[in-house]
This record gives sequence, structure tokens and C-alpha cells, in this order.
Amino acid sequence: MMKIQQITLVLFLSLASMKSNEVFSQTAQSKIYAEVSVKEGGKWEGRKYIGGTFKNVQRLKLATEHTDHSFDIRYEGPGWESNKIGYRLYLDWRNAIDIFGKKTEKIVLPQVGQDGFDSYHEMSDWGADILKAGKGIGIGSIDRYLNKERLHFYEVDSTIATVANTPKNSVVKVQYYGWKTASDKIDFTSELTIQPNQRYTQHTIHPSKAIEGICTGIVKQKNTELLQKESQNKKWAYIATYGTQSLVPDQLGMAIFYQTNSVENIVDAEFDHLLLFKPTTKVVDFYFLGAWEQEPNGIKSKEAFVKYLEERLKTLEKNNKM
Repeated sequence: MMKIQQITLVLFLSLASMKSNEVFSQTAQSKIYAEVSVKEGGKWEGRKYIGGTFKNVQRLKLATEHTDHSFDIRYEGPGWESNKIGYRLYLDWRNAIDIFGKKTEKIVLPQVGQDGFDSYHEMSDWGADILKAGKGIGIGSIDRYLNKERLHFYEVDSTIATVANTPKNSVVKVQYYGWKTASDKIDFTSELTIQPNQRYTQHTIHPSKAIEGICTGIVKQKNTELLQKESQNKKWAYIATYGTQSLVPDQLGMAIFYQTNSVENIVDAEFDHLLLFKPTTKVVDFYFLGAWEQEPNGIKSKEAFVKYLEERLKTLEKNNKM
């Protein structure tokens, strides 16, 4: 009887080990990932979070004390990545999207910002933060533009961020309740989806009220030029920039693909190239991407970048999706 129990135990441990190794293998081989990591065990002192350790969560309701550089969220907001590139959203009044350039196809976000609040600004084996958003919109994020001014997310009743990972895609969803700008107060949903082997993020937005000035865009950098093109059927188009515009500095391309019937105007603003959406309460989809020359088999010239954009535009024209 004892021998049978021992054999059963050995088989159980062996199966458990195989399952554990399988899970580890799946994680190691993953090509997409999204996360949000918040501190616990510390305390708020004014608008700064002191002490504590980071813990990944599936859902985060933003603390009322939170603002930029509050130190309570690892790398300041949710992050998502493919085996090509990574992104992060400043989950505060700035609401800008930044780029993590990757020198590896492995998943890197779980280690980013663990060894110091902004250590990711220094180049490491995996890569670094390569985009200076400054006073700009970053790449592909949302703001409101009225009277030649971006109005930001200064007044929001509550903000909830969730993350989800499946074999097909990784998703960051942010729900803004009571976003007040000018004389309008609306709810707004932003969903960011990334797929394996792709640089682009699909950004799905949904405002609760049709208001003017909802926008996205690309931050302006020196040493770049604005590239624009429509598809042959005139249903899709892109704006893009390319040049020595990374923090390294080296070559970086950025682009936004949009449905032409969803955009009211293209604005050359002070800090950004902006796309102003038509007022609507319908769901709107667009795509944004970065392409860094140091990524494995990266795009290293303007000519190669334009060719890549042309391929993506033809795919959209044919399939109405990337």
C-alpha cells in the first residue's frame, strides 16, 4: 500500500513539474504582454507615495492623490508590448503614450522600473525609453484641442485601468469617468490592443458625448519631416515622422493610420502633429506605431520605413483592418 502511495506521489509531482515547466515555457515564449503595477504597503504623503513594493494587478482605480511622478505606479502607468516594441501610458493629467525601444524579442516589461523609478531612461541590454514626449502628446494617445490649446486630463472624477492577456492579443483598457474640459463633462473609454509580431497598437476610443476637439497625434521632434498619404480608395490614410528623433539619439519612425471619414482636420500644433476627430458618440478605431532602428531586424532608413507604411496601408485598404 505504501509503495502504491509513493508511486502515486511521484507521478503527481512529475505531472505538476511538467505543468509548471509548460507554463514557464509558454511565458518565456510569449510575444505579447500587458501589465499595470502599483505599490502597496507604503503611504501617501501629499501627492507622493512613500515606501511600499510593486504588485501587478488586473484592475486599478487611480488614487485621488495620484499625479505625475507620484511614484505609486511602476513606470507611471500601464504598459504593453509585442516581441517588436513596447509602449506605456502616463496614467495622469498628461495622458501621453511613450515608447520602449527593444533590442530583444523577449518580454521585458516585468523588469522595467524595478531597479529605480526611472532607470529605464538609461540604455540596458533589453533597450530603453526612447521617446521624449515633453509637452507633447507622445504617440497615438488622446487629448482635446480647442482654441489652439491641448486641454489634457486635469479634471476627471475617476479613472479605472484594466489589463488582459490572451494568446492572440494583450489589451489595456482605461475608463475615464467625468472628464471635464471647457464646458463639457463626458465619460471616455480607451482600449489599446497589441498582437504578436506587430509594431502597431490598435486604439479603440468611445466618447459618451459628441464634442469637438477630441484628438490624437505625434509629438514633434527636431530633425524629422511629416509624411502623409491616403489609400487609393481614400478610406484610410496615415501621418508619420521619421528621422533622428529618439533619445539615443538614432533613427525612429512613428505613424498613425486613421479612417479618413473619422477625422475632421489635421493640425500643425505647437508641440504636435494632431488629428482632430469629428464629434461622435460612435466607436472609432485607429492604429499607431513606432519603428526603432535598434530593434532586431529593425527598420534603419526612411526608404525602408516608407515601404513598411505602404504595406500596412495596402493591408488596411484590402481588409479594413491591419
